[in-house]
Amino acid sequence: MNETTGPTPDQRTRVAVVFGGRSTEHAISCVTAGSVLTALDRDKYDVIPIGIAADGRWVLEADDPERLRISSPQELPAVDAGRAGVTLARTETGAGLVVSEPSSPPRELGDVDVVLPLLHGPWGEDGTLQGMLEMAGVRYVGAGVLASAVSMDKAYMKVVLADAGLPVMPSFIVTAREWATDRDAALTRVEPLGYPLFVKPARGGSSIGIGKAHDRDGLTVAIEEALRHDPKVLVEVSAEGAREIECGVLESLDGGVETSVPAEIRISGDHEFYDFEAKYLPEEHTELDVPARLPDDVATRMRELAAEAFRAVGCEGLARVDFFLLPDGRLVVNELNTMPGFTPLSMFPRMWAASGLEYGALVDRLLQLALQRGTGLR
Repeated sequence: MNETTGPTPDQRTRVAVVFGGRSTEHAISCVTAGSVLTALDRDKYDVIPIGIAADGRWVLEADDPERLRISSPQELPAVDAGRAGVTLARTETGAGLVVSEPSSPPRELGDVDVVLPLLHGPWGEDGTLQGMLEMAGVRYVGAGVLASAVSMDKAYMKVVLADAGLPVMPSFIVTAREWATDRDAALTRVEPLGYPLFVKPARGGSSIGIGKAHDRDGLTVAIEEALRHDPKVLVEVSAEGAREIECGVLESLDGGVETSVPAEIRISGDHEFYDFEAKYLPEEHTELDVPARLPDDVATRMRELAAEAFRAVGCEGLARVDFFLLPDGRLVVNELNTMPGFTPLSMFPRMWAASGLEYGALVDRLLQLALQRGTGLR
């Protein structure tokens, strides 16, 4: 169990909001952090913003949500790597923050009660940060080490979900080593899946590095692009004609699991799929139906499958489960996100708002869940 005692009743809970990171989703993590920093109740929480720069340095960031907003693909926010460095150090009572600046002695900021890790992608959402926090003995929001790692790796996630009896799209993995040694064999192995095919970095997100291939030449280009982001690439059957629908999952304070109303993403115009611009930049070609227009029995079944996927992977706190509703009526689990985006356009908070849990209360729920849960094996 966590050795950190937590705040006393007359103290504000000290929350370290960690964002940025080394992955290609650095900017989206910053945007998520800006939204959460705005929503946190400062009468209840003492907030310490910690940025992880693209090169991996930890810094004490400014508590300035406006700087973390996104306006265009050319103006993405980033952690200011020039700010004072910060480390999380083990103390007698738990884990504390130490700030280091050139020509100044280190100064302590005091113990941290809970960490809110708002990192997306590898080196943050994949169990690496969670493992460090476990070693430091500090509570944190969201899934533990194994659930984070499995959910981040789409290939292993499919294995776990399929073993639990959940429906997934057929797929193959192509590695950088295989591509470098015998790309023809790799192409010949995956092509029987049938075109069109989707190609994804196995451990990516925010639609970065994803491509759709309609023939062998397109498949080659898509694999090479995905390999620029991850040495492990997932090639899977395209769910042609499917509706993309998502469902939020949230733990309740009594240990149960709740699901939100499902929501649908509809893409038109020049977007062949839900790419980066469609996700994060407001425009006329993206429409979100919250809640999704579904028959009651389909919505009910989707919520049941979302809860099953959450349990199968061993998630905690929260997750967003993405589905394909195929033209023949079948539901297929596309993927599971253990730290879904909290940007103004993000589906997770929208779905919970439509389910009766507003943004600020949602963030508060996540922190309360983390505070009542210890660290260690669970």
